Amino acid sequence: MSKLKRGIALFFILGLVFSNVILPVRAEQNGAKPLAPPSVSAQSAILILADNGDVVYEKECDRRLPMASTTKIMTALVALDLANPETVISVAPEAVGVEGSSIYLTAGEELTLEQLLYALLLESANDAAVAIACGISGSVENFAAEMNRKASELGLKDSHFVNPHGLDAEEHYTTAYELAVITRYALQKDLLKAIVSTRKATIPHESTDSTRLLVNHNKMLRLYEGCIGVKTGFTKRSGRCLVSAAERDGVTLISVTINAPDDWNDHTKLLDYGFSQYQRVTLCEAEEYLIPLAIVGGVDDYVMIGNVDDLQVILPSSHGSILVTVESPRFEYAAIQSGDRLGRVLFQCDVEGNGQIQTVGEVDLVSRYPVAKKKTKKSFWQWLKGLFGWN
Repeated sequence: MSKLKRGIALFFILGLVFSNVILPVRAEQNGAKPLAPPSVSAQSAILILADNGDVVYEKECDRRLPMASTTKIMTALVALDLANPETVISVAPEAVGVEGSSIYLTAGEELTLEQLLYALLLESANDAAVAIACGISGSVENFAAEMNRKASELGLKDSHFVNPHGLDAEEHYTTAYELAVITRYALQKDLLKAIVSTRKATIPHESTDSTRLLVNHNKMLRLYEGCIGVKTGFTKRSGRCLVSAAERDGVTLISVTINAPDDWNDHTKLLDYGFSQYQRVTLCEAEEYLIPLAIVGGVDDYVMIGNVDDLQVILPSSHGSILVTVESPRFEYAAIQSGDRLGRVLFQCDVEGNGQIQTVGEVDLVSRYPVAKKKTKKSFWQWLKGLFGWN
């Protein structure tokens, strides 16, 4: 193709660079019709998106309440902040005979932190909680201080911990909202996510060849499709507490109820509601946008720019059409390096259906290969000036 023809072609192609188009929505459809907000038995409840923490449903979610053994989510999170899973912990005498759920540890028995975390989160073992606290921080009080430090780090204002197991104490409390925040961070740790989704596991029993069988107390793992955890809890003071998380079609939800007489049904209704409200949408595939960009003074007349990665986002199921805006300059000067950012693609839509258009994502357009600067021949006078070093 002649330079003239190439120039005409580039002119028409680049004319599209600044245009808006309607993107066909590629949503991972879950087939669910939007449901009405549910009525739940819980005194306090919340449902959030794990992806960004957005609140989907709430009922008195900021009320300070005791949370029983759901405390152990924070215990596990702090433990892994302070020690490696392979750390060997010798069971302290204080951990023996702790009231409530137990795996009947003996003083001096050695287990890894990971093994104790399985006991903590599956069997809800209070003795494992104290063993972890004393083994890592030297005492329950010191470990509780670390839990409160972590709460402050996460920006929590209505949570306070005095022990690692959740047995009743006057100054031991949280809110449904802040417990959901704690869980969101905990699920970002691969080991914790794997543990809370495990139905059964075994760990050593003292120094013998026998093992302890650990069975997860969370019935949601069996009752609800896509459930991946997280933790149950109960004391007479707190009532039934439950934290659950579930994944479907690329959407992950976290549900929390405190003092809920009918918690299994509460969570089923909350999660069903959440999955009916949201879906994962593929805004673009990797290298879907490949655009020629004119280069001035280069060995090539243009360079191809494009998006390297795909982009997926969580949007309300009722979102409007996606408006795509491709932005890039009319031309660039050589030299161009591979990977130089030379534009972007913006994705916008009416998310809430209220006529307000907002940006829901963007991807960079980068050069797919380098373009060197064209070497130019020097004139006689340029050569002469260079020879004598004249300016």
